Amino acid sequence: MTETVLRKTIFLKAPREQVWAYLTQPEHLAKWFHAPKEPLAEGASLELFGTKSGDLLIWGKVVTARAPEHLEYTFTVGPMGDAVSTVKWTLREVAGGTELALLHTGLPQGAAAFDLTLALDKGWDDHLMQMRGHIHNNG
Repeated sequence: MTETVLRKTIFLKAPREQVWAYLTQPEHLAKWFHAPKEPLAEGASLELFGTKSGDLLIWGKVVTARAPEHLEYTFTVGPMGDAVSTVKWTLREVAGGTELALLHTGLPQGAAAFDLTLALDKGWDDHLMQMRGHIHNNG
């Protein structure tokens, strides 16, 4: 069996520095994803809280934060149990804006884990569309 990997790529009409802020700064993360209490920084703990509930939803550690081109962190949510996955963001400058790529690896495997994979796949799609809406409509 091959590893389950989620890959997403979107294009944003914004410079990489602005997209980077949306990936790392609490006030911007809260607009499209979940809110940390502190900016995401290399070596720091990752704790993302629900913007409405205030509950801790995602946790891990920021492995790499190389502005404005690469962000990597470990990623765990409650339904994953003790499993730890990895999220890697790559920001590439393109004419007119930024190409933002997501690679989510290390997901639980097997038929029993497929519902979690589907939920994460849909979640990333929804969150990335929210990011695009905020960046394109609010600058």
